Amino acid sequence: MKFTEEHEWLREEDGEMVVGITIHAAEQMGDVVFVELPDVGTMVSRDDEVVVIESVKAASDILAPVDGEITEVNEALTDNPAMVNDDPQGEAWFFRMTVSDPSQMDEFMDEAGYKKFIS
Repeated sequence: MKFTEEHEWLREEDGEMVVGITIHAAEQMGDVVFVELPDVGTMVSRDDEVVVIESVKAASDILAPVDGEITEVNEALTDNPAMVNDDPQGEAWFFRMTVSDPSQMDEFMDEAGYKKFIS
């Protein structure tokens, strides 16, 4: 897994990137009550707003960590947004994407670097 300073995680699976938020981010948000996902096929550029999350505390945007195309979204979050609080780094992923420029991945932190970042 790789981690961003925006508290997102990225995991490579089957040649695509799976993207979600970290446990730390989910804890900071509080109870998630709504998730708006992007459309499959959407082309995104790094730092584009891709997902909207609303919690009892605030609304937040999830940004595209890299350039690419959204290939799948986690529809289960639409029906059960609380999954984000229950399993943010597992079953509560937001979207899968192809990566246009794999070198962008080199800028992200590993788990040790992320733990240091949030401490």
